[in-house]
Amino acid sequence: MGRLVVISNRVPVPARSGDAPAGGLAVALNAALQERGGIWFGWSGKSSPGAEPPPPRFQQQGNISYVLTDLTETDVEEYYHGFANRVLWPICHYRLDLAEYGRKEMAGYFRVNRLFAHRLAPLIQPDDILWVHDYHLIPLAFELRQMGIKNTIGFFLHIPWPPSDVIAAMPMHEEIIRGLSHYDLIGFQTDYDLDNFAGYLAREGIARKLGAGRFEYHGQHFKAAVHGIGIETKSFAQMAQVAISNSAVRKARQSVESRDLIIGVDRLDYSKGLTQRIDAFERFLRAYPGYHNKVTYLQITPKSRSEVPEYETMQKMVAEEAGRVNGAMGTLDWVPIRYVNRSVGRHILAGLYRIARVGLVTPLRDGMNLVAKEFIAAQDPDNPGVLVLSRFAGAARELDGAVLVNPYDTEGTANAIARALSMSLQERRERWQNMMNFLLHHDVSHWCDAFLNDLTQHKQIQAVPIVTKASA
Repeated sequence: MGRLVVISNRVPVPARSGDAPAGGLAVALNAALQERGGIWFGWSGKSSPGAEPPPPRFQQQGNISYVLTDLTETDVEEYYHGFANRVLWPICHYRLDLAEYGRKEMAGYFRVNRLFAHRLAPLIQPDDILWVHDYHLIPLAFELRQMGIKNTIGFFLHIPWPPSDVIAAMPMHEEIIRGLSHYDLIGFQTDYDLDNFAGYLAREGIARKLGAGRFEYHGQHFKAAVHGIGIETKSFAQMAQVAISNSAVRKARQSVESRDLIIGVDRLDYSKGLTQRIDAFERFLRAYPGYHNKVTYLQITPKSRSEVPEYETMQKMVAEEAGRVNGAMGTLDWVPIRYVNRSVGRHILAGLYRIARVGLVTPLRDGMNLVAKEFIAAQDPDNPGVLVLSRFAGAARELDGAVLVNPYDTEGTANAIARALSMSLQERRERWQNMMNFLLHHDVSHWCDAFLNDLTQHKQIQAVPIVTKASA
């Protein structure tokens, strides 16, 4: 196998040589890159006022070359804030009402992908394997193919893929599918996402199904498969075990006194169902008054995409909702909801997960949701907490020991919180053990290896002629 070339919207460059990257995805991809040698290419996160961004910057650490390119301010507005996050993101999360399509933003999205292709192409060697990540870069393979790049190229979508009625409502949906067809392998988080994708192809009649997940679209042969992402389960569990001694975690434990801790950790986004979750917690308190002053709900929600007006509005809504519940339900010595609107270190989060009795993970729609998996990995095997999980998170397809809820049903979610808090130790242990066993096997390294093996195997069989009834 040749070098691995990873392309993502942002590049998590370690601050110093030898530093561990933050997050399981970065850990796995860095390990794969160090093993094979390769490049991690993407946007630096910086913008320049000119018409053309400066040349890419290179940073070598071990076997990995980090290649970062700036974008112009216009690029950032049209490609990132515009088409990627005001069209693709809401539509893939089933929110047609929030999609704001504009031809200028669409043109900027394709222009930046073309820029990435032109800056990446000179760095590619003939036997390199390319792995492109997420919705920002769907057209990248097409742009590379137009430049004559024939390398194996895989794509992984970290967010959901919606049903055909939803995706077909997006202007330029056929151009998006054309972009995907130039990859050799398209990876989805769940079987539901794959079924939605295959259903779209069948309904629109724009691709021919060849069997075993393989398709043909205007002469392009590609495969689509499920490769649900995992976390670094063992190391995260060890981190959580150590983190309970962290001073910040100890202070948090002392501050809630003898109350049970319910925790939610989400980036500020309308897909996370934060206002519905707060409403459900309020309904729980009203329906089960015996829990007054006996539970504390900690919601950690770092700011996200604050340049986008919808997110600024949402930040205000969530804060107001939490304040309303505290004002209505709190007492002089008890604040029901603690709302933290800033980032918290991952090692501290691991400790907070471990001391929590309930993990409340109730997105309205999510590709996978790694918080759910981290919560399970962080638990004390002797006294594990309970995961209350939205059935619309991809993790619900894997974590069968969670208490599943419909986040739109606030009464049902309220009852699930009560059930989780009253669950027997034996049942909690059994549910946790089943999920932990799954996570230990299907960790992020397994995900990385499985995807790359599937990609290379598919490329190998592409040369074998496909015999159809028409050709036979």
